Amino acid sequence: MRVVIVGGKLQGVEAVYLAKKAGWEVVLVDKESEVPAAALCDQFYSMDITKVVEWIPFLRGIDMLIPALENQEALDCLVRTANYAGVPLLFDGDAYAISSSKIKSNAMFAETGVPAPIPWPKCGFPIIVKPSDASGSEGVIKIKSALEFQRLLAENDLTEWIIEEYLEGPSYSLEVIGFSGFYKVLKITELHMDESYDCKRVVGSVSLSDELIAEFEQIALGLARNMNLNGIMDIETILHHGQLKVLEIDARLPSQTPIAVYHSTGINMIEILGEAFRQGKHWQAFDVSEKRGVIYEHIHVMNDRLEISGEHIMADVGPLHLYPDFFGADEAISSYSPGRTEWVATLIITGKDGQAAWDKRGIVIQEILKEFGIKHYYDPSPVNEDSKGFIKIACGS
Repeated sequence: MRVVIVGGKLQGVEAVYLAKKAGWEVVLVDKESEVPAAALCDQFYSMDITKVVEWIPFLRGIDMLIPALENQEALDCLVRTANYAGVPLLFDGDAYAISSSKIKSNAMFAETGVPAPIPWPKCGFPIIVKPSDASGSEGVIKIKSALEFQRLLAENDLTEWIIEEYLEGPSYSLEVIGFSGFYKVLKITELHMDESYDCKRVVGSVSLSDELIAEFEQIALGLARNMNLNGIMDIETILHHGQLKVLEIDARLPSQTPIAVYHSTGINMIEILGEAFRQGKHWQAFDVSEKRGVIYEHIHVMNDRLEISGEHIMADVGPLHLYPDFFGADEAISSYSPGRTEWVATLIITGKDGQAAWDKRGIVIQEILKEFGIKHYYDPSPVNEDSKGFIKIACGS
C-alpha cells in the first residue's frame, strides 16, 4: 500500500515510523525541507499542499492520506482534495474541531460528566492558565498566587484562555480508535515529565488498579461515542488524590505513545485504523495485552553532559535517522552521527516485563556515558511547590 503522510515534524515521525512497520510504502510531504521525518520515509517531497494545482495531480496512485500536522488551512485543504480525488483520509474533522479547542472540549466534559480539573473561580491556587487552541502544553502557565494572577490579567487578554485548578500526580495516556460506530481502546501508558512539564519518557507498564484502568477505558469509550469518532483520539489524564481527571483530548495522531504501545503490545494503531479506512469496514476483534515492557525516552548529549529531556528537543535538529541496536537500545530515532559532540535521540528500550526494561535502560545509559566519556547525567522532573514565581511550560506535540 502506498500512503502519503502530510507533515514531517514530530507527529510525522510517529506516522512514518508506524507506517513503515506496517510494511507500507511511505511518501512524506512537508512544505519545509529539513523536517525530522524527512530521512525516515521512502520518498520525501517539499510541497505546499494548499497550492491545489500542484497537489491534486500528486494524489494519483495514492491509497491513503494520513495528516500529521495541526495547521487548519492545510487540514481543510486535505479534506477537500481527498474527497475530490477519492482517496481515504485518516482524519475526523468534526472530532478534531472539538478537541483542538479546550473551550469546546471542556464544555463537553462538563455536559457529559467527564471528571476534569475544577474551573476558576471555583478552585483555589495554584491554577493553570492555557490558551484554548494551543497544542499539548504549548503556552501553559502555572500561577501560584492571586498577586501573580492579577499581574497576568493586567498584561494579557485571557478571554479565549482556560483557567482551572493545578493538579499534581502521575500522568497517563490512552488512545481510542473509532470507525463507523465501532470503538476500541488500546493500552494505557504512563507519562514522565521534565522540569518544564514536557513529556520526557513514556513507560508501557502502568501501576494503576484494575478499577482505575476500567474507569479510564470507559471514559475514553464514552468520549469516542459522544463524538462519533472516525479516527484516532488520545486522552491524557492525571491521577490526583486517587481520582483520574481528564486534562485534554486530541482527535489526531499523537506523538510518542503510539510507538510505545506498538512495542508493548505489538499493536500498530495506524495499520489497524488505516486498513479500516481503506477497506471501508471495521477491524476484527483483537486483544490488547502487554507482551513486553517498554521505555521510550528522549536524551540530549552535549560535550560531557547527558540530559533526559522533553520531546521538544527532537523538533529542531533537522532530519532524524533510525538506528537499530543503538548502544544496547532496541532502536533509536536520532540526529547522531559518528564524530558529533552534540546530538539527540529517542531511545526505544524493551524487556520481558517493565522491570527488565528499566534494568536494560540503565545499562544503555551507562554504555552511552562510557562511550562518550560523559561525566554529568541529569534526569530533571517538575519543580516542587516551594519554587518561586510561575512556570511557563514547554511546547508539546
